[in-house]
Amino acid sequence: MSALLNKLKGDGAALPPKHPLKNILLAGMGGFIAIAVIAGIADNLQAALVLGSFGASCVLVFGFSDAPFSQPRNVVAGHFLSSLVGLVFLTLCGPTWWSVALAVGTAIALMMATRTVHPPAGSNPVIVFLTQPAWDFLLFPTLVGAVLLVAVALIYNNVSRQANYPKYW
Repeated sequence: MSALLNKLKGDGAALPPKHPLKNILLAGMGGFIAIAVIAGIADNLQAALVLGSFGASCVLVFGFSDAPFSQPRNVVAGHFLSSLVGLVFLTLCGPTWWSVALAVGTAIALMMATRTVHPPAGSNPVIVFLTQPAWDFLLFPTLVGAVLLVAVALIYNNVSRQANYPKYW
């Protein structure tokens, strides 16, 4: 027990360095633009395109765009697979505490196995269990919303930064 308590103290490492103000402002503006585009299109089409986990996706895609978790394949496939897993478990097992837990664990394992880990997508099975949507949830908002987010990121990140986005497909 003492060993565990010592581990909980952490390593005592220093905080990461502060981000430059320019990067902070660009990341915030990127998130604003992406959600505005997705929500605006959704409003005009009267379709659901905004998923709660997309806000967290914006943190990665605009704040840490070079990270593996932020690459287009991870964003799109991670959201799609995690929503699919949530819908499968909801359909097969019903809305129970243990089936949502299995869905989250399975989504994590599946994203890792397919090299499409996108941490915000880990919340999609929980969102599925809370809202209990129909199967069209895979298309609207999951797939279409994730593709729109990536489209905005492709344009915005390549206009606002020197580095290329994405690092890989």
